[in-house]
Amino acid sequence: MQELTHLINGEKVAGTSGRFAEARNPATGEIITKVPLATKAELDAAVEKAAQAQKAWAKVNPQRRARIFMKFGDLLNQHMDELAEILSKEHGKTIPDAKGDIQRGLEVVEVCMGAPAMLKGEFTGDAGPGIDLYSIRQPLGVVAGITPFNFPAMIPLWKMSPAIACGNAVILKPSERTPNTANRIAEIFREAGLPDGVLQVVHGDKECVDAILDNETIQAVGFVGSTPIAQYIYGRAATNGKRAQCFGGAKNHMIIMPDADIEKAADALVGAGFGAAGERCMAISVAVPVGKETADKLVEHLVPKIESLKVAPYTGGDDVDFGPVITAQAKDRIEGLITSGVDQGAKLLTDGRGLSIQGYEDGYFVGPTLFDDVTPDMDIYKEEIFGPVLSMVREDNYEDALQLVVENEYGNGTAIYTADGDVARDFVNRVNVGMVGVNFPIPVPLSYYSFGGWKKSGFGDLDQYGPDAFKFYTKTKKVSSRWFSGIKDGVALNFKAMD
Repeated sequence: MQELTHLINGEKVAGTSGRFAEARNPATGEIITKVPLATKAELDAAVEKAAQAQKAWAKVNPQRRARIFMKFGDLLNQHMDELAEILSKEHGKTIPDAKGDIQRGLEVVEVCMGAPAMLKGEFTGDAGPGIDLYSIRQPLGVVAGITPFNFPAMIPLWKMSPAIACGNAVILKPSERTPNTANRIAEIFREAGLPDGVLQVVHGDKECVDAILDNETIQAVGFVGSTPIAQYIYGRAATNGKRAQCFGGAKNHMIIMPDADIEKAADALVGAGFGAAGERCMAISVAVPVGKETADKLVEHLVPKIESLKVAPYTGGDDVDFGPVITAQAKDRIEGLITSGVDQGAKLLTDGRGLSIQGYEDGYFVGPTLFDDVTPDMDIYKEEIFGPVLSMVREDNYEDALQLVVENEYGNGTAIYTADGDVARDFVNRVNVGMVGVNFPIPVPLSYYSFGGWKKSGFGDLDQYGPDAFKFYTKTKKVSSRWFSGIKDGVALNFKAMD
């Protein structure tokens, strides 16, 4: 078992609080890392170093910053196998899924290679007699990212990359459950040429988070996690005058119309519902077949596919479909919700409780679980389970299915499977969800768009990565400029137009 350090000003710095969290291998239950939990004083010291480094970094022109991102992208690719091994060990994902985690973060790094184009201002010449108007984008200063356990590489890269490309310094507080991936990525970024202090990795719990929210130097905070914490961070950040983009929970529905290709819909549901053990904010957790015949066919296709899934440690071979959930507490909560579904009258078609794998009896494994006849008043429908549990809610018609999605308190992602273009277009236009898939189960936008949900899935008016990120991490300065060259104006006491 190793004792992790913070990464401050390019150096490994031991924690001084005397408090530690324990990061475990979810497949074995073994403690693999002691994680230092920073005090307010430690956080403030890291911010002070970041503020010093940011002044020089902001003066580096965007093209030179972009060249560091080019080198960083190359190094991430070179270290892909190493990073995937670190990530899988502390999270439990399969190696292919871990590489996908890194790759989706790398795609945002690639967009940041084009940061000079994203940071251009606007210009209007001769807006008035001898007057030019223009705008320039400038970095905020020091910003912070607070990231979750379920994507140990992707979301830190989503947060740090645009912020740094814009000329900011970043305080990254990764999840204490999966801290090693973030540390290694930061080391690779430094190897790519990022100056010391521009990226600080500070580990901690609520004390550290509150210190981030209260620190006057930090100008903006990005967060991904549960909805209650997202609301808390958004509110406290706003009270302290900070920008905040906070993304919370989800309950993603997929509607399956009678004209849909049931085989493809079933494949999509298995992948989107059970990949990464369901620990994705974009996982499909509710299938909504329209009509009894559609529902019955869907069950007929789903059950054998689900029963054939292999659950095992990431070291269990290339045919492993997914691994354990993140903690023993998560396993207990998921199994408790499965039991509540049975008690409240849902029909349990496949049961993932009590899964034990030889040689890994202390691991946090939950098997793939499928419920039918779920109703919106049941706990398994109302709560974000964040595990390998798929619920089927049967609806008689399209309007009722659509309304089910519209009335849900979450609005992260949704999908519809249909062969009818008119129905698909109507769904896209009317559903109140931030990311929509048409015959596409996990509609995560590519990195040159932006990612974000609606309703209780997202707080703040700008999304992650893409164009929104460059707006979020910069402030726009507007300049009215005039050079006198024979133009004579008298004294004007009125507020007159430029023309």
